[in-house]
Formats: sequence, C-alpha cells, structure tokens
Amino acid sequence: MKIVIFAGGAGTRLWPLSRKKSPKQFEKIIDDYSTLQLTVMRLLNDFSPEDIYISTNRKYKKIVYEQLPQIPRTNFIFEPEKKDVGPAIALVCGILNRQYPREPLAILWSDHLVKRNKLFVMILKEAASFIEKNPEKIIFIGHKPRFASVNLGYIHFGKAVAKAGNFSLYEFKGFKYRPDKKTAEKFIQEKTYAWNLGYFITTSSFIYQQFARLSPNIYKNTEEILKYWGKKDFQTVLDKQYGKIESIHFDNAILENLDKDNALVLIEDIGWSDIGAWESLKEALENHPYENIIRGRVYLDHVRDSLIYNYENKKLIVGIDLDELIVVNTKDVLLISKKSSVAKVKKIVENFEGTENENLI
Repeated sequence: MKIVIFAGGAGTRLWPLSRKKSPKQFEKIIDDYSTLQLTVMRLLNDFSPEDIYISTNRKYKKIVYEQLPQIPRTNFIFEPEKKDVGPAIALVCGILNRQYPREPLAILWSDHLVKRNKLFVMILKEAASFIEKNPEKIIFIGHKPRFASVNLGYIHFGKAVAKAGNFSLYEFKGFKYRPDKKTAEKFIQEKTYAWNLGYFITTSSFIYQQFARLSPNIYKNTEEILKYWGKKDFQTVLDKQYGKIESIHFDNAILENLDKDNALVLIEDIGWSDIGAWESLKEALENHPYENIIRGRVYLDHVRDSLIYNYENKKLIVGIDLDELIVVNTKDVLLISKKSSVAKVKKIVENFEGTENENLI
C-alpha cells in the first residue's frame, strides 16, 4: 500500500502562528511536533517509510526535509507553484500510476488530528485489502459527526452493500460542502450523513483514469510533464508545463462528477479533528467544553473555555476573570479574540495584503 500525505495548504485561519512562509502543518502546535510530523508518526509503526509519500510546494522543501528525515528523499513530490489540489493529485497519481498502478493508494492530509490511531490504521489496512480485489473502486472515509458543524463537508451515504474486513461499506450518494446550521442539524437527525475527512483509498490507476475522463486538460498537461519522468529534463519540463495547468480543486475536477457506482463509504469514529482554526484546535484537545487549553508561560485565575498559546519564553501571559477567549502570542503579533469570532481571522489577514502589515501574513 502507498500513502500520500498532502501538505500544501496556507492555513490562514490559524494566523498568526501559520504564515505564508511556514503554514500551520509545519508549526509545532501539539507538544513539540507539527501536525505533518504527527501524521507521519501515526503511520510508521505499521507502514514502511518507503511507502509514504509527501506532496507539497517546492518552497517548503527545506522544512519537510528537516521535519521528516525518515522519509526517503525520492518520496517527496514538489509542485513548482501552487495550483490547488486537483493538479497536485493528478501529478502524484500520474507518477505512481507509472510504477504501482494497481497497488492500493491512500490519500491523507497533513493538518488533522486522529486520537484513535489503532482503529485508523486498521481501517487503512482493511480498505486496502478490499481495493486489492476491487481496483476500480474508491472508498471514502467518513466520520460519525460529534456535532452539527458548519465548517466541515459531509458525505451522504445509503445502505450497507459490502464489507472491508469487519467494517461495513455503504452506498455513496454525494457530497455537501459546509451546510448552514439548520441543514447541518438536519443531517445529524437523519443519520445518513458523515463528516467528510477528505481521506480515500483507491488505486493510482483509477484516479488517473478519472482525470482522463473528467478533466482532460489537466490529464493532457500532466502527461506532457510525465513523458520526462525519470529523465534529466524532468524538472525543467515540470517548471515550464505545470503553470499551464488550470487551478481547480480535486473535488470540483473529479469527485463531484464521479460515477457513484464506483464509490463506497466507510464510516467510523477515529477521534478525528480538522484543526483549520483556533476554535477547532481547542475542541480537538479539550476533555470537556469548559477546559482551558494552554501552551507556554501562562497563568490563569477564574478563566474558562479559552485557548491561550504563548510562543515567547521571556513573557508571561496572565488572564483574570475571562471566558471563551482565543489568545495567541508570537514574537511579532498578539491575537485576542472571542472564541466565536475567530472565523474573522482569515478576512483580517486578507485585508493586510498591500498594507504596512503585509509582512505579517
């Protein structure tokens, strides 16, 4: 089984820790590890480093080499420029299709947390066994919703139609991206919707065939690049040709138009969290809703339901009589926000473009 971890996101909702030069997946958010490192660490007991691939932007080459010395250098696939997830997945699957076309392939992301790791690994292995026998299928990993989130996508599933080991596989009926609160609550009540983690298991051959069928322009351009795969001119051609590929998300290019008969859904509770924003990081780490989550030198008195991260060793943050706050202190920015208002962080960062604060993003 091959596993590809994508690590190219910007992570502006975790500003001021996450910046353009070093997005959230590379920052030490949990203990002394980045989420990219944690993603790889949860796999290494059960999968060989030679079977784990990293896809990211070339400008992060130094960071990923430093953080992941156990991964072979040949397993890093670097995009020369940002072109969204669609072209990135096409490039990776095109490369793997030339080497391991029918070997099971798992696509994962670098900015998530998984608390029930043994169960997660078992899902990957059982799904891979199913795909070995059914290489023209794709299995989406869905998560039992803990609450009616409006910040996550959902998978609509039907009846159970197959088994992957001890796990049931359900009919795939489609995706719903970030519903409003009323719709999300309806999804929870109906119990036929799961959180969409963006994880799936299939073969590189299957995905690459879908690009040929559903996104021929991306496929054609990728093929022009991969004619030179393994040759001395590959990097030059990649630099020249990759910029010609349209920038489009994988969901829009492929998944929204996928033949539903080829897709199945596996649903479990793996203790998953998307830590795309500060309030979701708090929810992922807390044991109860009113718990404070702190990092660094912090002293609190009558404070509850807050996340306070201090990245300055010489400064002490003291909080008194506070509720539901997000406080993040870095060497050049101090963010203070109500927990319910952190969705505005992304817009504020966007507003810094072209201003005296542009160097802070």
